[in-house]
Amino acid sequence: MKELEARILKDGKVLPGGILKVDGFLNHRIDPALLYDMALELKRLYAGEEINKILTIEASGIAIAALTGYVLGCPLVFAKKSKTRNISDSLYSAEVPSFTHGNVNTVVVSREYLGEGDRVLIVDDFLATGAALVGLKALCEQAGATVVGAGIAIEKVFQGGGDRLRAEGLRVESLAKIAAMSDDSLTFC
Repeated sequence: MKELEARILKDGKVLPGGILKVDGFLNHRIDPALLYDMALELKRLYAGEEINKILTIEASGIAIAALTGYVLGCPLVFAKKSKTRNISDSLYSAEVPSFTHGNVNTVVVSREYLGEGDRVLIVDDFLATGAALVGLKALCEQAGATVVGAGIAIEKVFQGGGDRLRAEGLRVESLAKIAAMSDDSLTFC
């Protein structure tokens, strides 16, 4: 998506260690018009898939996932990174390592919100190693839900997660694909 690529080049910051900082428009301070256009593109890419749930992981994927749910006319469910006291013990859970935070989270979704018959589009802001998608896919499998695919804002192709997941049969549509990054530049596919 050329609009997203242009915004990454204009306002994104490449940091040492393979980090792309886009929090000025995508996941800390959010440009709703850009995210709406991204959601419309995901709707176009997944037209005809009869999606009835969007699934993401807290917190940075929630904005793009919410707008995608809005344009598709279906609810968003987000996996929480910890169980709170107001969630029942009837949960699906999966371990998800975080590239950015350097830790492992046990993510949970209430059985009340995900189940058999659901056709799920997983949506997230980044795809690097694929760990988040693997964890979210595992939640769907526990629920008996069908994962129709994943919609990703930015894929770091050089980290291999997308290629591995595609090889395993998961449809992954990324709106911007980064082929390479150095400490001060990036190249799109």
